[in-house]
Amino acid sequence: MPARILVAEDDRKQAELIRRYLEREGHLTVVVHDGRAAIDEARRRSPDLLVLDVMMPKVDGLDVCRVLRAGQGEGADVPIIMLTARSTEDDLLLGLDLGADDYLTKPYNPRELVARVRTVLRRTRIRSEGEVYRVGDLEIDPARHEVRLAGELIEATPAEFKILACLAASPGRAFSRQQLLEHAFGFDHYVFDRTIDVHVMNLRKKIEAAPGNPKYLRTVYGVGYKLADKVVSDAS
Repeated sequence: MPARILVAEDDRKQAELIRRYLEREGHLTVVVHDGRAAIDEARRRSPDLLVLDVMMPKVDGLDVCRVLRAGQGEGADVPIIMLTARSTEDDLLLGLDLGADDYLTKPYNPRELVARVRTVLRRTRIRSEGEVYRVGDLEIDPARHEVRLAGELIEATPAEFKILACLAASPGRAFSRQQLLEHAFGFDHYVFDRTIDVHVMNLRKKIEAAPGNPKYLRTVYGVGYKLADKVVSDAS
């Protein structure tokens, strides 16, 4: 389906190339060339997706992501695909923790970016359908972007929420670390085991009474992780 896409890229030739490829897909595309303009346009137009270069003048892409995610109203929940020449694991983790939905390292094929756009839009539309997942006392609401345990709101980072929502959509199913990266973030190439392990460890500290003996977020040895499909109440 056609979408309204905001492209923030200071390299004008690259921005024009992205615009042409996206418009071939039928998307309405607006291009800006600095971070300040990206924030203003995201808030003004509330696009369906933001393609965001990290290295930009005035405000860099990481700060654009931080500002939008910290705000309220228009632009706060826009899905974001980050473009960057940086490829270290720390940069990847920082982008995800700030709320990026996907991360593409330069140089890249524009057709791959179009495929990533398609995947993120599809995943976003599925999340917006409003289904709430419940396992025991744990509740995951993708539309509200909320996690509750026994009715109390649990603070989860964007990356933690995406992993938990992915697991919650198929309780009892074991996901490998690579599958979690692909399902939750759309990654194809830059897979780091520690990325998932660190987020799972932090999630367990928030939702498990005994993180060392988890009843919700289970390890499947030799595979990865799963969310339990049945949980025995602590009171029973």
